[in-house]
Amino acid sequence: MTEIEKQVVEILSKIRPYIQRDGGDVEFIKFEDGIVHVKLLGACVGCSASDSTIYDVIEQILVEEVPGVIAVEQVA
Repeated sequence: MTEIEKQVVEILSKIRPYIQRDGGDVEFIKFEDGIVHVKLLGACVGCSASDSTIYDVIEQILVEEVPGVIAVEQVA
């Protein structure tokens, strides 16, 4: 696991309790070409707010906190 991947996993572990509070979860899949690929689980699957969770929360935090991250994409 690269240093960037370790930082991403660490930050996701800090975000995870807030997502789990609403019955969902987030799983790190991979980091490739500056893009973090994640999978939403539980109540997040099919939720109308899932795009907001990905882009307004997860992506914003990761882009700010981890040099080299430029975007977050959801994996089905």
